[in-house]
Amino acid sequence: MQLTQLYPDSTAFPSPEKALRDPNGLLALGGDLSPARLVMAYQRGIFPWYSPGDPILWWSPDPRAILDPQQFHLSRSMKRFHKNTPYHVTMNHAFEQVIAGCSHDRDDGTWITADIIAAYVRLHHLGHAHSIEVWQDSELVGGLYGVAQGALFCAESMFSRQTNASKTALLVFCEHFIHYGGKLIDCQVLNPHTASLGAREISRRHYLSQLDLLRSEPINSQCWHKQNLT
Repeated sequence: MQLTQLYPDSTAFPSPEKALRDPNGLLALGGDLSPARLVMAYQRGIFPWYSPGDPILWWSPDPRAILDPQQFHLSRSMKRFHKNTPYHVTMNHAFEQVIAGCSHDRDDGTWITADIIAAYVRLHHLGHAHSIEVWQDSELVGGLYGVAQGALFCAESMFSRQTNASKTALLVFCEHFIHYGGKLIDCQVLNPHTASLGAREISRRHYLSQLDLLRSEPINSQCWHKQNLT
């Protein structure tokens, strides 16, 4: 099957069902990272992921990793840590710092290039992308960011500079998201870390049906206000 080439004059995507099996989920290449195209991609269950120097690549893997926020796995050690945590958590206080942390604090290189950072910062300013920050005193020690789709949140990346900082970000976000009507978190591709926190795999078809339902489900707009979460 041949990959679809995207062009700047259209934000349309092919059906995710046309994605390759190997590499799993690769659907299209090219286009741009304009807000309109990114919004369209997330509405269709598609996201960009590519290495520096490569063309923009668009993905919709099968199976898809998801996390029911009500099923976040809180280990005994994490429960003890959270009870006496040295951290405090905020929402949308430092989006640019969080995405930069996700880009830089990696041992395996990064796909979060300067172009990706600029694109998601634009989405943030338009109210589509959001960050959760974990602070120790006044130092940013962890966080995560992603894109809201109604009652579904597409988590893009997280980082941690201190013990349990990224776990704290996800735990507090799950509690916050549930409170305001959130139903599902998209984790894209399962890895051992997200699996240990309760993420699991479902078929792409099931994910897309959930996305269609949840992205039009209203959620209290206060969920995304700049605020202190703890």
